[in-house]
Amino acid sequence: MDLSALTLLVEIIEAGNLSQAARKLNMTRANVSYHLNQLEKAAGVQLLRRTTRRVEPTEVGLRLYQHGLSIQNELLAAREMVANLGRSLHGRVRVAVPSGYGQMVMADWLIEFKRLYPGIVLHVHFQHRLDDLLSDEVDVAIRVLNEPPQALVAREMGAVRYIACASQDYASRHGLPKTLQELRSAPLITPIVYGRETRMSAYRGGERHEIVLEPTLISENYPFMRQAILAGLGVGFVPQYVVQDAVERGEVLTALDDYRLSIFGSQLYLLYTPHRHQTRAMRAFIDFVLERARAGASTREPSEETSLPSSSLAP
Repeated sequence: MDLSALTLLVEIIEAGNLSQAARKLNMTRANVSYHLNQLEKAAGVQLLRRTTRRVEPTEVGLRLYQHGLSIQNELLAAREMVANLGRSLHGRVRVAVPSGYGQMVMADWLIEFKRLYPGIVLHVHFQHRLDDLLSDEVDVAIRVLNEPPQALVAREMGAVRYIACASQDYASRHGLPKTLQELRSAPLITPIVYGRETRMSAYRGGERHEIVLEPTLISENYPFMRQAILAGLGVGFVPQYVVQDAVERGEVLTALDDYRLSIFGSQLYLLYTPHRHQTRAMRAFIDFVLERARAGASTREPSEETSLPSSSLAP
């Protein structure tokens, strides 16, 4: 049994089926199937259970997969060590950040990181899906979740806070909502929620309330929602960071401050898969982002628009 055979087994199990593994390995499906059959003959046992759509490892197959993964990671580490001897930090980091938090908070961090490490290729996706991380399309994802998936390593970046707010002009003309029901009846500006009603959770003391909102302006673009709030179009229900500077200047007023409000999640996480080899570039990026998040938490609570209840997708 050679390294190429173990590599083939690793790719098939991670891809979940022969067709996807063939595409990743730039082979035909028939060729992948042939080499898998040869590997099982050499091992003398069945390594994978096949269905029409997926393959799953047997107990022996899973153990071989773990050995193959360990060998791959050791080879990657050795190659990286040789490549970086006597050189500045190089490599590639693929990161997925939510569009709002990524643009309005993390953009400055990412630019600072790139200036510190010009040799690192930084590939930034502004998106909301976790499946890209699980399918090996990104190395690190930033997400807001109630609970992180057990299959991923989750590093906490801070708590999430939503606020109800409106411009000075709107407040002078219409007043601010004083109760949760008044918030529900106001012209609301909220982020988009895919596949379900826009529900708000409100916590005060030991009480929890849940209210179905009926927004009149909905968007996944947070800079646009900020403009709409400042223009006096209604009461915004947005992450704190979206209007924090305007609140500090007195241009935007907040309401229902005695409640802790939320649409999606309660915690901001940095996520990555446990089995993926961490290059020096990836480790540098993770350490940098966690440090910047901790520094930000000392002056304000991080906030975000995105969460994935269980395994579903959110904006």
